[in-house]
Amino acid sequence: MRFMGAQYVEEAAESCAALLRTVVDEDWENTDAAGLEWSCRFTATHVASDFLGYAGNLASRAQTSYVPFDITVDGDEKGNYRADNAGLIDVVTTTGALFAATLRTAPRAARAYHPYPFRSANRDGFAAMGIAEALLHTHDIAQGFGVPYEAPAELAEYVLTTIFPGVRPGPAPWPTLLWATGRGELPGRARVTEWRWCNNLVLPTERLTLEGVTPAAAADLAAGGDGGFDWVADGPFEGTRAAAGMMLKAYESGVHRPEFGVFALVRREDDRAIGGIGFHGAPDEDGRAEVGYDLAESARGQGYATEALRALSAWALDRDDVRLLMATVEETNHASQAVVTRAGYVRATIEEQREVHAQEQHEPLEKEADLRLYLRGRD
Repeated sequence: MRFMGAQYVEEAAESCAALLRTVVDEDWENTDAAGLEWSCRFTATHVASDFLGYAGNLASRAQTSYVPFDITVDGDEKGNYRADNAGLIDVVTTTGALFAATLRTAPRAARAYHPYPFRSANRDGFAAMGIAEALLHTHDIAQGFGVPYEAPAELAEYVLTTIFPGVRPGPAPWPTLLWATGRGELPGRARVTEWRWCNNLVLPTERLTLEGVTPAAAADLAAGGDGGFDWVADGPFEGTRAAAGMMLKAYESGVHRPEFGVFALVRREDDRAIGGIGFHGAPDEDGRAEVGYDLAESARGQGYATEALRALSAWALDRDDVRLLMATVEETNHASQAVVTRAGYVRATIEEQREVHAQEQHEPLEKEADLRLYLRGRD
């Protein structure tokens, strides 16, 4: 999957500038952007500031806070601006170009600080956040002046599938993004009053990084692509593609919870993806969730699956909404049985297996060999 974030940022900056050019002779300072307590001039400056701020954080790999700088648009602290509206449009396109250049030079694995919700973002996340700021605030400015604006559908879809993984797709990307950010309505859905975008979760281990797969990456993996990861020669394995397909269906039906999705296992020494791990879905009302994993054949026998399963299990069981994890392993898969055992799981009793099976299938377990279930609960 080709990284499109830099190109999309440039297109978003130009989309913003194109709208601004249609109102260049209006009074930006004394016209409020719709839904905001900001003037249209301040809102346009905010877009440029976000472009530059995101570029700064990603370029510096800041890990604990925003890089402490901001943009000044050729004016003084009393608001006596010398830059006219046309000059501010140039600032938007210039900062967009600088941000795009930063994205193009950032390594795939680069991450930097952003507070929501897991304290970091990768280059796709930063690109999507910058695009969202540009498109949505262009909409706000257009509404303030009473002129029409429609963002490119491809850009809106990129934002939704990258940083709005919990939002069920709507009839079209742009109206869905407006709805998801409290700016519009969709038939059959309650109006949004509070919202926050969501960058992917990353869990580090000694030798691996577990990188949360976005809906965009899941769609690419399920279709036979690489999902934006650099895979070992024999990866991804079929189980990872199947899991990505299951996650994509959950996203499309509106039940996907990104922290309980699929994670790519990326080897830290060479940034190669070697497998996948994740959940079959969010925990049920009793706090139970099921895990699954697979590795490319070339990465097996080196303890990677155990290392990943330990990390994911510890993270999940540290949450208030998870009380018990389950792993179902085929009777003949002795290697996988060893993995779950080393990760702290114990084989369920026949009665426990019968209970779980009955709750999930609504029918009794006929034979003891039908399941081989391993459990790990809170210590």
